Amino acid sequence: MSTDAKPISASEHDAPESGSEARAHEASPVGAASSQSEPKPSPQKHKATPKPPRKSLFERVEAFVSKLSTRNKFWNRVCSMIWLPYAYRSGITMSGDQNTYRATLPFRRFNKNWYNAMAGAALLGNSEIAGGNYVFSVCGGDYTVVCKHLEYKFLRPCHGPAEYRMTPLDDIHALVATGEEFNIAIRMDIVQVLVPMSEQRLQEEVEDAGTGAPKPKRVGRCTATFHVTPKAHHKAKKQRGNSTA
Repeated sequence: MSTDAKPISASEHDAPESGSEARAHEASPVGAASSQSEPKPSPQKHKATPKPPRKSLFERVEAFVSKLSTRNKFWNRVCSMIWLPYAYRSGITMSGDQNTYRATLPFRRFNKNWYNAMAGAALLGNSEIAGGNYVFSVCGGDYTVVCKHLEYKFLRPCHGPAEYRMTPLDDIHALVATGEEFNIAIRMDIVQVLVPMSEQRLQEEVEDAGTGAPKPKRVGRCTATFHVTPKAHHKAKKQRGNSTA
């Protein structure tokens, strides 16, 4: 009985693999190992933050004088005599610590009116100085402080030294930490400071004369809004203006 089987030639053994067999060969573990052996790209390194530009001699002197003006009463008076003549003539002084900040306006002839009381213009004008000095003491010499809005309510006459007690309506320290320009509102309670005087005059000045210890009375209330800008922003804006010109 004869068979139709033909012998396989050598040419058929050397025939190229089909497409499916070639793909299977490419997906073999040997190919995977070779792909894993390739080096991975190294992660990019973070670029170093650029250093701030070096301050000029004038800017360093200005920052030093600004810090000096808030150090104590003596240097505050010296700086006021040169740059704030109205504050120097009125005699307003600053005092306080980390939690409280106060300014005292003395009861002198320069601040009095025709009726021998504290002039309203003196109380109003020095409220801007008191609030601005408070903001400036917190921000430091690298900022400019400009009053945008001032509202004063007169409650009663003031027949003695006036004291400004500042309370910021926002977290001023957090705003300064951002390094950007911002607006800050300061509420000031203006009270009359009690000074040694006759018993009859003292009874007139206190609110509760029959309760024993005299209490200072509030003579006014003020709300001031200040715009605070880093000096670096002014410098950058000036440089942009010079480049476009």
